[in-house]
Amino acid sequence: MTVVYFGTGDFAVPALRAVASAVALVVAQPDRPSGRGMTLRPTPVKAAALELGLEVATPESCREEAFVQRVRILRPDVLLVASYGQLMPVRLLEAARCGGINLHGSILPRYRGAAPIQRAIQAGETETGVSLMQMAKGMDTGDIIAIERTPIDPDETAGELFERLAVLAARMALGWLPRLSVGDYPRTPQDEADASLAPKIEPVEGRIRCERDAKPEYDRFRAFTPSPGAYIESVHGRIRLVRARRSEGSGEPGTVLSVAPVLTVACRTGALELHEVRPQGKTGMTGRDFVNGARLAVGSRLVRPETP
Repeated sequence: MTVVYFGTGDFAVPALRAVASAVALVVAQPDRPSGRGMTLRPTPVKAAALELGLEVATPESCREEAFVQRVRILRPDVLLVASYGQLMPVRLLEAARCGGINLHGSILPRYRGAAPIQRAIQAGETETGVSLMQMAKGMDTGDIIAIERTPIDPDETAGELFERLAVLAARMALGWLPRLSVGDYPRTPQDEADASLAPKIEPVEGRIRCERDAKPEYDRFRAFTPSPGAYIESVHGRIRLVRARRSEGSGEPGTVLSVAPVLTVACRTGALELHEVRPQGKTGMTGRDFVNGARLAVGSRLVRPETP
């Protein structure tokens, strides 16, 4: 069998490793500048492919005719796709005998789009999964081949769930590949009535607002941890929340309910425990160390009130 593998992010690496022996070409997004020096760095999938000794292509656009022809020449059985980041044209999908097969981190048709894992956590979902899907013209609209479900732990962050789902996706890719490569698999149309979208995460969405209830704000923290990060606008400047938990308690939203054994801040209902924080311009520290440095006391205001 011959596979062309499309992927870019960390989510796609375990599946690539699982099916590497069948992969004739790996396609990833181009290297992008990152870090303080804005040095060009390979994407996680490109780095893994080079480690595995696989040929890699990084077209600016997978719509380029020269690139589509390159894929056609390989005469692949299937295009296997995970966390690639570009919409693939029909003429590219048709370059493989069995088309494109996508590993998507949600229970489709729920959470179609760029950020299904984060959006599911943000919405307070208790279950998610990986969908194996026949790719079509629309975004994540193709027929479902298989779905593997898994519960979401109430304290699980997006980063932790990403890792679990990536491993689940790899198992699915390896288990289904023999059937995918010969076109021997079921196809069930998605129910459009149940469809929802999972748009790209914007950093500004990570702001935690204590004027709201603790439960949805804790879900927001979990959804945006570790990236792009959740934060509060405090009277001491912006503070990123690294580790937090939801707890009981009541008080004026944004005020300190306890300083020991952990820094606890009141929300409209309930409270948030700040176990580890990163004040702007500083390194990470425990909530208790921040209490000592900021000289906080029970009843003092930590979070700036919302401006009208």
